[in-house]
Amino acid sequence: MFRLALLALLAFTPSMTSAADQKLLTWPDLTGRTQPKPDATIAYGPDHMQKVDVWLPAGKGVHPTVLMVHGGCWTTSIADRSLMNWIADDLRRDGIAVWNIDYRGVDRGGGGYPGTFLDAAAAADALSDNAKRFHLDTKRIVAVGHSAGGHLALWLAARPNLPAQSPLRESKPLRIAHVVSLGGLPDLEATAASPDNGCGVEVVAQLIGTPSTARPDIYADTSVPRLLPLRVAQDLVNGLEDRIIPIRLGTGYEAQAKQAGDTAVLHIVPDTGHVELVAPESAAWKESKRLIRAALKK
Repeated sequence: MFRLALLALLAFTPSMTSAADQKLLTWPDLTGRTQPKPDATIAYGPDHMQKVDVWLPAGKGVHPTVLMVHGGCWTTSIADRSLMNWIADDLRRDGIAVWNIDYRGVDRGGGGYPGTFLDAAAAADALSDNAKRFHLDTKRIVAVGHSAGGHLALWLAARPNLPAQSPLRESKPLRIAHVVSLGGLPDLEATAASPDNGCGVEVVAQLIGTPSTARPDIYADTSVPRLLPLRVAQDLVNGLEDRIIPIRLGTGYEAQAKQAGDTAVLHIVPDTGHVELVAPESAAWKESKRLIRAALKK
């Protein structure tokens, strides 16, 4: 379902990589594997991207639940929710349910602002509507997002702080207790000012639109630092060798969150690039899963 040519190029260009880089996983290393399948798929809107895959552990009990958000530079042609299938399956095998959301990217009709944000919000809120049907525990939801999905996972946790006049504001958004961001891009202003980020700077403008008289501050309801403090614990997992998301985007946001009074911890994993963050056998995912399990038990 997904096309990863752009990310594959960004992740691995032989003429530009060092010997250390060549040990890192590339996107084909992950996507070439047999892909596990979800237990169910629900629609939250009419577009074929407005879907959620549900991953359910064995047993009939109420399942601890992760809300999962894929990355791909907020662009549907780069990636969709199936990129997360391998780690979703790993959590399912470990007794954790996964609510893996999709959304219209900036390259689709209705995507960008406000559509991409409204999709992510509607997909998240659909968890509450379907919790009883799938035996999902909504008392303590942990949101997990990768890359651009790290931004959206943190933004979903920040929804109670949205400005009153924002068209993105909802009266009763899904309550998220903890966020684990995997190589995320929470600070859109910093991302737009970083030409070395793997998504490029133009995509931020596609995502949030251009300033207008009616909406002069385009970051006020889209960039996570502008919505701090979240009053939600945050773990940021970044690969030291990540060539797509510069490590400073993680350290910079961690400092902002802490300064605002939030509990935010940056976990830098050595010998780790961008793909390892969503590869179930990797040290990065082992650390992320440890953080997820600990957050679910609090």
